[in-house]
Amino acid sequence: MIGKLKGIVDEIGDDYCVVDVSGVGYVAYCPARTLSALEGEGTAVVLYIETYVREDMIRLYGFRTQLEREWFRLLQNNVPGVGAKVALAVLSTLSTAELANAIALKDVAMVARAPGVGKKVAERIVTELKNKAPAYAGDASGTIGLKQELGEGSAPAPVADAVSALANLGYSRDVAANAVANAMRNAGEGADAGTLIRLGLKELAQ
Repeated sequence: MIGKLKGIVDEIGDDYCVVDVSGVGYVAYCPARTLSALEGEGTAVVLYIETYVREDMIRLYGFRTQLEREWFRLLQNNVPGVGAKVALAVLSTLSTAELANAIALKDVAMVARAPGVGKKVAERIVTELKNKAPAYAGDASGTIGLKQELGEGSAPAPVADAVSALANLGYSRDVAANAVANAMRNAGEGADAGTLIRLGLKELAQ
């Protein structure tokens, strides 16, 4: 089984790239985010690979990070009706941090932004992965607990009110929650909603 490719980008297609490893070209199907991060043909690249072997084909899926590959596996192994195509669409649209945050906040609309992912599939992703998202939050791990509380409706009232107020001003719930989380670090957990809103706006203005 192939777990990683380290070589030179030989070709970049709409949904794949070809990596030349010592004269052998490997076709790896990748999320759009991975393809857009490539520096162009002729440049060095490292891809973490998920290998699918079936009776009629062998297919490689490539990712920039091991965490992206873990989400690719997580989506398919835990959410009914989600295969490689849908998993790639989700990871093409959302970063791993954005996906973890969306699941924690139960933001079905955010997940449904991915092409081919309707509301029902997005709801299944949010429901089936809500307990697993914290372990795969990556850069979002610092605020994932607060976002789960917001998603479950169990966050302290001042926090929930502050996030709601910032969201009403046009910020996404994810961005608003990040701002309020930073405000809490400065103001302390006992701060009232007005203080959190004021400090949150200050964070967003930076």
